Amino acid sequence: MRLKLFFTVFLCFYASNLSAQSQSALVDGAKKEAKLVWYTSMAIDTSKPLLDAFLKEYPFINAELVRAGEEQLVNRIFSEIRAGRWAFDVMSTSSIATMIERKIVAPYLAPERDQFMDQFKDPQGYWTGVFVNNLVLAYNTKMLAAKDAPRSYEDLLHPRWKGQMLMDSTDYDWYGTLQTVWGRERTVKYMQQLAKQEPLWRRGHGLTAQLVGAGEVPLAWAYNFRIERMKRDGAPVDWIETFDPIVCTISGIGLSAKASHPNAAKLLINFATSRKGQEMIREMRRIPARSDVKPLAAKMDQSKLKLKAVPKEVYSGLDDHAKEFRKVFGL
Repeated sequence: MRLKLFFTVFLCFYASNLSAQSQSALVDGAKKEAKLVWYTSMAIDTSKPLLDAFLKEYPFINAELVRAGEEQLVNRIFSEIRAGRWAFDVMSTSSIATMIERKIVAPYLAPERDQFMDQFKDPQGYWTGVFVNNLVLAYNTKMLAAKDAPRSYEDLLHPRWKGQMLMDSTDYDWYGTLQTVWGRERTVKYMQQLAKQEPLWRRGHGLTAQLVGAGEVPLAWAYNFRIERMKRDGAPVDWIETFDPIVCTISGIGLSAKASHPNAAKLLINFATSRKGQEMIREMRRIPARSDVKPLAAKMDQSKLKLKAVPKEVYSGLDDHAKEFRKVFGL
């Protein structure tokens, strides 16, 4: 009985230490630190406004924003750590889950994590989502009526769509995630059939979205937040919400395992995951990861889509998925 009581007390103590410290304690600690270094793969037009708003609330913090592409950022972190440097206090990237086993991020339970869907946060608090990118099939509304657009993966195999679809030549995480849902055999067989449709290849989902909007082809794989941005600006584009699954990447934010400025770092995590921070994400026409902040378009409501977040094992095995993807499509 005493042993059970001991473990109960220990677990409560451990959980309380992982959970958010009081706001006043964090602020006092951040004032002493007076600095923050944030490494992120988040686009500068999203990360900088978010950081600027944070600094308005905490002007005593001198913040450094280090922004790089996903691969470049991860390689930089690995290189610095091998050299014995832990330069960042906070990191945000779509592959943050792979940092857990390497002990690069530490658990921190932000105070409002209950407002996030389970697949948009780590259960132990190693990361919490900031925004979500849903990879969807987009179409040009001048070239194609909604009733005629493909509604499923199988529909894309119709002869009508041969040579009529743009794809990103680096969608390895999409390919790998479908394997976790369908199994490898079914996925490879489907992709071989899709390859016979002779998709047109470009690099970058922003470019595929622009080209389908310009009418180069009727169909393109793109992120739905970008398609919604284009719609609001008058572009003749829309997207299909019925694919199962819709693969999504999550830009997650987490605390460095050896943060030099942990209090300031926790304040930034709290801000990015707060209702105010998530409303800013929405106003920047991205999809907030927080469930109680609805996206700008009702169609983007995450609870109504058949989503599958990219699992960490897909990121861990991304090189193998890339090789297979390129072999299947002859790239």
